[in-house]
Amino acid sequence: MVFFKGFGAFAEKIVVPESFAFSIPKSFSYHLAAGIFMVYGTSFHALVQRANISKKDEVLVLGAAGGVGLAAVDIAKAHGARVVAAVSTKEKAGVCVKYGADDVIIYGEDKLDHKGQRALTKELKSKSIKGGYSIIYDPLGDCFAEPSLRSIGWGGTYLVVGFAAGNIPSIPTNLMLLKGCAVSGVFIGRFQKEEPDAHSKNIKQLSALLAGGKINPFISKTVPMKDAVSSIEDIAKRKVLGKIVFINS
Repeated sequence: MVFFKGFGAFAEKIVVPESFAFSIPKSFSYHLAAGIFMVYGTSFHALVQRANISKKDEVLVLGAAGGVGLAAVDIAKAHGARVVAAVSTKEKAGVCVKYGADDVIIYGEDKLDHKGQRALTKELKSKSIKGGYSIIYDPLGDCFAEPSLRSIGWGGTYLVVGFAAGNIPSIPTNLMLLKGCAVSGVFIGRFQKEEPDAHSKNIKQLSALLAGGKINPFISKTVPMKDAVSSIEDIAKRKVLGKIVFINS
């Protein structure tokens, strides 16, 4: 079995609701099962339920080399969409290209001032072949949110996935008016609680995509539980590529 739990998952014993636990498909290793369902479940819910992704879409993924970001790239490409991956380093850009990203943007590792934000908006727009993205997947927030929203196309969907870059941003609401776009929140834990049947269906669809070779989760390394603290710090500092899995050593 594999289970979802936002807090307390490192405990030796834990009780979770029945809807939070799933049987591991026979074709899955324990490492794969531990590494796929949270990040891919989040990104699948975001792109499929919230944004209704199709092969006609052009998707901008921020933080595209991280856990949920790379899952979003993988799932979007599995649906035939064009994907632009935005990352902080050349190394991360290379990972995204290997995962099928059609183009990449490197925004650097530093916070952006007003001038930097304007420059990022200009670069994001230049990478869109449609003059604006129909879907923007944002797990970063902070100074990257507004310049990204400014690059959305008419009637697009901006997905608020998290705030890994630090601060929760304040965005001028007139941008939504001018762009005719929707801003949609993505909270996998609440979705799982409120719509367990839909979540279970998503997991089955992800399993089918994996079995069919349509998606390819990237587990960059496995880490003994004794080293969990330092690895969690690396996650917080956005140093991790793809997904890491903790194991009992």
